[in-house]
Amino acid sequence: MSKKKVKQKAGLAVLNLVFILLCLIGLVPILYALSLSLSSGTAALSSKLSFLPTGFTLANYKNILVEEPFLQWLWNSIVLAVGTVIVAMACSVTSAYAFSRFRFKGRIQALRGLLILNAFPQILTMFAIFRLFKLLHLLNNRWGLVLIYAGSMCIFSIQNLKGYFDTIPVEIEEASKLDGATELQMLIKIILPLARPAIIVTSVMVLIFVWNEYLFATTFMLNENTYTLAGGLYQLQANDYSRSWPLFTAAAILVSVPILVIFFVIQKHMVSGLTAGGVKG
Repeated sequence: MSKKKVKQKAGLAVLNLVFILLCLIGLVPILYALSLSLSSGTAALSSKLSFLPTGFTLANYKNILVEEPFLQWLWNSIVLAVGTVIVAMACSVTSAYAFSRFRFKGRIQALRGLLILNAFPQILTMFAIFRLFKLLHLLNNRWGLVLIYAGSMCIFSIQNLKGYFDTIPVEIEEASKLDGATELQMLIKIILPLARPAIIVTSVMVLIFVWNEYLFATTFMLNENTYTLAGGLYQLQANDYSRSWPLFTAAAILVSVPILVIFFVIQKHMVSGLTAGGVKG
């Protein structure tokens, strides 16, 4: 074996060891939170950092599911996430396809305008949206939040999906046109199946945004029955006299489980869905 190949393999081994070490470091807070969620209420007061539960118990998970309205918060988040994904993807897929395939006047300016809008922080629109929602009676209304979330994520979704549609050969569509297919038939029967990895990954990114969003959820949802998981977690820690870190970490673990399951299910689509959209601008 040549010295060059030995150096390459040694460098690759060192690089893999560095990545493994970084992954282990990243697991430290997660493992500690898991240990704390399985510990008794006094474990958080200990000055020792231990990854083994102190006074092993499942009472924290039982309390969060039975004594707290966690399931209601979970249902609210599911409704918001699913509703946002449906609305955002319905708008984004058609818009991205139009930006990719049609050369209409103002196309470039519209794309640049979307990028500029995405550059402004969302908090700048908070007061205006609150006044508008109050006028339209959309406070404490899930569909009001769906509109906000879908509008916020449409810009990202359009950009990501447009890049993926650009990589699909136009010749495929031209061949289907010769067979008499309409634009809508091409989109549904040809383009969507080919763009499935990008659509799945983009949908999951939208879902994660809604799942973790805190600012709008706590501003426009004003009572406990309408809280999302993010708002509910904040309420668990809002009262200094009833604060329980083991209970809070148990809730945080439960919130993370659905997202982890989704990532494991779609992991085969992640690389192609995230990278193919950057081939063409």
